[in-house]
Amino acid sequence: MALGNTPRSYGTVERTFHWLMALMILSVAPLGILAEGLPHDTAEAVARKALLFSLHKTLGVTIFLLALARLVWVAIQPRPAPLHPERRLETALAGWVHGFLYLSLVLVPLAGWVEHAATDGFAPILWPLGQSLPLVPKSPAVAEVAATLHVTFAWGLIGAIGLHLAGVVKHALVDRDATLARMVRGVEGGRGQAARHRGPALAALAVYAVAAGAALALMPSDRPASPPRLAEVASDWVVEEGALTFTVRQMGSEVTGSFGEWTAAIRFEQEPVAGRNGDVRVTIAMPSVTIGSVTSQAQEEEFFNVAGHPEAVFAADILPEGAGHVARGVLDLRGVEVPVDLPFDLEIDGETARMKGSVTLDRRDFAIGQSYADEATVGHDVRVDVALTARRAAAVE
Repeated sequence: MALGNTPRSYGTVERTFHWLMALMILSVAPLGILAEGLPHDTAEAVARKALLFSLHKTLGVTIFLLALARLVWVAIQPRPAPLHPERRLETALAGWVHGFLYLSLVLVPLAGWVEHAATDGFAPILWPLGQSLPLVPKSPAVAEVAATLHVTFAWGLIGAIGLHLAGVVKHALVDRDATLARMVRGVEGGRGQAARHRGPALAALAVYAVAAGAALALMPSDRPASPPRLAEVASDWVVEEGALTFTVRQMGSEVTGSFGEWTAAIRFEQEPVAGRNGDVRVTIAMPSVTIGSVTSQAQEEEFFNVAGHPEAVFAADILPEGAGHVARGVLDLRGVEVPVDLPFDLEIDGETARMKGSVTLDRRDFAIGQSYADEATVGHDVRVDVALTARRAAAVE
């Protein structure tokens, strides 16, 4: 049996591509639909949901890579001549559907992969290439657009598959010709010149462009209301820029979240008085938390419980420690107070101070995620990192 196509038959390579990808599509779609409908109210449920989504994503990446390989093969191979060249409309429709299928097998998983790469958290790809993509930033906006396109293109793929199957049934039961046999057993058939793919593929691309534009235009423009801004605080040092992030292992992978709204009231002198350099009070708006695809879950009562405890406060003395400093105090998070030592490095250049510190907390101390006892689902340790640049208040004025 020939590996390549001929003007009258499909070769072994083409038929292998066809049936392998058909099997994968029949697997990946149910996995995604099933995973989407599963609850995430317990650690066991989250583990099941994440596993199904991981399998869905991994199969999607595999389909994407195979689709690229198939497109290369299609570009260098003839397409066997149609069995009924006199049926011009039917032949043109079949070519358009094939072009739509080829594009779908690239664009559907690619959009899903971009969505995954643009966000953090939940259901890693079981693939050695990592979780990120070049040129794709970590961005909720990018993830939202990619998710919209993924769903839109997926419905296009479903429609194309439906038309493709309808054609198969017609050829098998009505025409009783060799269409299916050519793809199953590689039998010969067809009259006239071998078909080309360029026209149908371009037509399918145009339809996809219109569908994508319409989907993006219809995206909801409203965003969740921003959390109330915290009141300004009096501070000897005014924070000009900074980042407050936390990192936890979820399903075996590190996931980083952040708080977008927080204030810091800082009193600090370079020379300690009675063993103290000053004090700090950090107030965090908990509704401003983001952690990729699991942001809404993080805000629920099981975790940060932002509805019941909209603010967290870290009040501490600033003490010299070795070559650096430590902020030693109490963190009040979701109504639980826990002593915390935050060691940090400090660099002061004139009226500007740059600080960077890190501390590892145990989420169980704050009764966070109590039903998630297995660290394989959500790790116990949470690393908190803070970095900021501040200017002396007098210099700001």
